Amino acid sequence: MKCPFCGTLDTQVIDSRVSESGDSIRRRRRCAGCDKRFTTYETSDLRLPQVVKSNGNREEFSNEKLREGFTRALHKRPVPTEYVDKAIHGVIRQILSLGERELPSRQIGEIVMNALKPLDKVAYIRFASVYKSFQDVDDFRHAIKDLDS
Repeated sequence: MKCPFCGTLDTQVIDSRVSESGDSIRRRRRCAGCDKRFTTYETSDLRLPQVVKSNGNREEFSNEKLREGFTRALHKRPVPTEYVDKAIHGVIRQILSLGERELPSRQIGEIVMNALKPLDKVAYIRFASVYKSFQDVDDFRHAIKDLDS
């Protein structure tokens, strides 16, 4: 680690501590050149995959779009925000665990549907109707039948 004061590459770790949240490590360092101390933070750098749309276009994964999808499906439904946040984090965790650099939007849609199913059945049907492009009442019947099984 390069010293921010003198630029020397020779620094020594004096103390390391895991943050309260457990997602980073705080390190106190001492420069061998100028003897000044400084703090660094180490965190993991996880990148969400690119989304491959049905038309072949690629775009960056968007947490905002994911939340918007949940919000639209759950509009005026009695689901606490805390459960929605947990479901969204679960979807992101599942996507990251796949370890892919690119992911078809269809696969992401399936993951979201699986997360909505236990939260709220009406929200699940709403999302499925848009995601699967329901054309008529029979499509809704099949989706409802799938919920019951």
